[in-house]
Amino acid sequence: MKLLVVEDDKTVGQYVKRGLEEQQYIADWVTDGDEGLRLVSTVPYDLLILDLRLPGMTGLEVLRNLRARGLTLPVLVLTAQDSVEFKVDALRAGADDYVTKPFSFEELLARVEALSRRPKQLSARSLRVADLELDLESRDVRRGGTPIELTPKEFTVLEYLMRHTGRVMSRTLITEYAWDYHFDPGTNIVDVVINRLRKKVDAGFPGKLVHTVRGVGYVVKG
Repeated sequence: MKLLVVEDDKTVGQYVKRGLEEQQYIADWVTDGDEGLRLVSTVPYDLLILDLRLPGMTGLEVLRNLRARGLTLPVLVLTAQDSVEFKVDALRAGADDYVTKPFSFEELLARVEALSRRPKQLSARSLRVADLELDLESRDVRRGGTPIELTPKEFTVLEYLMRHTGRVMSRTLITEYAWDYHFDPGTNIVDVVINRLRKKVDAGFPGKLVHTVRGVGYVVKG
């Protein structure tokens, strides 16, 4: 795998680059957002590790630009901001995962390995799991070619789970993403929406795609 690290802190950048190379990855490292966006737009990297606070173009701007250009490579965000707001902003801008500074290299490596195992989406404008397709531009959802009518919240929750295909996402993470992190921790709204999604997405089909992992959360997988 060929990775690009965009990190302006030289100590962190060298640490991550050296650690990845010791694990037999090919790793390039740059220190500003403009150069990072230029490289990732011209070189076929398999994964981007992106700091959010960068000189010039910020990490969020890099992320939004590369997604707007249709680049679908996985992006792992590094951030010193541990607030829910920053994490949600990164995920909504197109990040696939994040690591909060300070971090252990073991955690970073585990997340890189998890992202590298994730199947690549067919295109930037749609998400697909088995015969379920979600169009990010038209907001159409179809399974086996049959249209599925979803409410805005149902669409957002399904989009989030499909962006993390095969990974169990907790109720808290789903709620933070879909409800803009303003919510009552005791509410069962996620369970209600998941139940409605299950009826709409899985009813009448032999293969079930929306799964509950008891005590942990929910996952979409084929």
